[in-house]
Amino acid sequence: MDITPIEVEGYEKVAKCTDEESGLRALISVHNTTLGPALGGLRLWPYASFDDALTDVLRLSRGMTFKSAVARTGLGGGKSVVMADPEMKTEKLFEAMGKFVDSFGGLYTTAEDVNVGIPDLLAAGRFTKYVAGLSREDGGSGNPSPYTAKGTFEGLRATAIEAFGSDDLDGKHVVIQGPGSVGLPLGHFLKEAGAKLTVSDINQENIDRAVEELGAEVAAPERVYDVDCDIFAPCALGAILNDETIPRLKCKAIAGASNNQLHDEGRHDVMLKQRGIVYAPDYVINAGGIINVSVEFHEGGYDEVVAMEKINNIFFALQEIYEAARSRDITTHRAAQEVAEANLAAGAAAI
Repeated sequence: MDITPIEVEGYEKVAKCTDEESGLRALISVHNTTLGPALGGLRLWPYASFDDALTDVLRLSRGMTFKSAVARTGLGGGKSVVMADPEMKTEKLFEAMGKFVDSFGGLYTTAEDVNVGIPDLLAAGRFTKYVAGLSREDGGSGNPSPYTAKGTFEGLRATAIEAFGSDDLDGKHVVIQGPGSVGLPLGHFLKEAGAKLTVSDINQENIDRAVEELGAEVAAPERVYDVDCDIFAPCALGAILNDETIPRLKCKAIAGASNNQLHDEGRHDVMLKQRGIVYAPDYVINAGGIINVSVEFHEGGYDEVVAMEKINNIFFALQEIYEAARSRDITTHRAAQEVAEANLAAGAAAI
């Protein structure tokens, strides 16, 4: 196994790992541990290049820093990615990944993310104790996806108040881009609230389930940004709010669970504001999963009641961000950044 450090300005520790025996090609990025050890999921994706994987892991780990800072989890920001075809993953691959995680000596703890589940984490856990989000039977807090969905729904309610003056979602048309592990349970919350649903996905199985369970309409992936709706909920991959898509949007608000939705922070948030679209900063609205896992680190261990209380506070966190953005005439993304930076500065001052 070959582990090579990568120097990246503004990041505490970044490294790549290659392992011939298992075929592992992976990266771990620890962005900031001012508020505590870094926690962030392990993503497996068939990246086109090493540079693409590095860009993704850096963006994701930075996002985790701000997510945990705003949510006050007491943790820092990190992320890991494995460059592989999801159909080709093996136990040996994740056992090697466990050794890579362990080489960080507790600076980084991993958890579930795209194409990585509990069996994969258990394989990694044979070679490191720095694994979180395992099943209740295995001593963890369970699958984080339903908690991400619940937090996103609470944030969507706050967003509806900002955009429409009420959190009554009865009859509101919501487009869910990616009705998968988070998007589908979010759809169930929305269906119960009386929302009209349209879904879009490249995965036909996800579409079929959403149609059957939610009674949703379907939009082709290439046309999803053109659907006339009230709220657009991105729940797939990131960078989907960009120069090409933003002018096409026909919604009053964006509130979804995917990470790094803005392709260019500081520019695309401004474009949304200029169009009068209320944007729920992704790392605020999608913090439910990391909040749930973070409770594992509390004295006495995981308590779902405590986790749910914290997750429900996403509603109030977003209301404060919307108020700050309105009163100061800044973007909601900028308002959220300022909250995160203030919490990081307070943590640094307390050291």
